[in-house]
Formats: sequence, structure tokens, C-alpha cells
Amino acid sequence: MRIAFLTAPEGVEEIELTRPWQAVLDAGWNPRLVSPEAGRVRAFRHFDKGDTFAVDHVLAGDSSEAFDALVLPGGVANPDALRMNERAVGFTRDFFATGKPVAAICHAPWTLVEADVLRGRTLTSWPSLKTDIRNAGGTWVDEEAHVCRAEAATLITSRKPDDLDAFCGAFVREFAASGARAGSGRA
Repeated sequence: MRIAFLTAPEGVEEIELTRPWQAVLDAGWNPRLVSPEAGRVRAFRHFDKGDTFAVDHVLAGDSSEAFDALVLPGGVANPDALRMNERAVGFTRDFFATGKPVAAICHAPWTLVEADVLRGRTLTSWPSLKTDIRNAGGTWVDEEAHVCRAEAATLITSRKPDDLDAFCGAFVREFAASGARAGSGRA
């Protein structure tokens, strides 16, 4: 399976990119770093500059056709920048429209709020997003990881870096189940 990791050119929380990326590799899947701009993505370790990572796929439109699932890492600046980018919002929305699973951690649900895909869904996030999620029609819960199957596109969410084990385990199980149902065999 090809798994898109959508990040802004700067501001992604490094561990929220690298740990899920490794979980995808460990599952035998193909992670791809997707960004609105070519080049490299600058990660952060909270407020300190972290490593940079090469972009594999530049957003040219809003289609999720080339991917089987989406991971949205957090960091405060990353989802804030993504929600202001129409291509990133459209790309995210298309995963929901086509029934593909999406995983989001920490502040990443800000992009989901902007994509208007939370009505009737239950999810978790960094606690400061709960009002935004409720205002977008979602129900916020305080859990390590939450799986919502309220619609065709399964949504897997988590609160923070401390919850990465639960988050990675949940999205790997859900992505695998989704791929098995869809008969996806892409490498």
C-alpha cells in the first residue's frame, strides 16, 4: 500500500512524522512524503529545528488517487499552514470522499476542521483543539487513540507524542483491514 504523509514545508513535529513512518515501513508498505512545495520539509522537535526530509510527491491537485491511506502528523505550525493551503485541504478531503482511511495526531485535526469532514465523527487530538472540533460538528474524546468508523472513511486519531505506540498500532490495524477489504495490492 502507498501511504501519503501530508506535511507543510516547515513545522511538522519530527517524532510524529518519523515514528508513524517507521510503522508503515515495518508493515511492509510504501510511505510517501507529500507537501505543497518541492524540496525538503523542515521538522521540529517542539520549538527547536529538527531534521529535514525529502519530499516525494508535490501536491498538484486535490486527488488522493495515487494513495491508499493518509497520515497527518502534527506540530502546531504544520497543520496551521496546511489548513491555509487549498490543495492540501482538497487532497485531505478527497480521502474522505473516496472512503480511504485517514490517521491524524496532535494538532493535525485542524486540517480536518478546514476540510469540513468532522460532522458526526468522534475523535481525539491535542486538548486545545476540542472547541474547534466541536464547532466543526465532531465529538471530542480524551483517549490515547480513537478509531471512528461513522462514515466510509475510517478516521484514526491520537492526542500527543506520548500516545504514538497506541496511535501507530491503531492506524496500522485499520489501514491493513481497509486494504484487505479494498483488495489493494499496490506496493
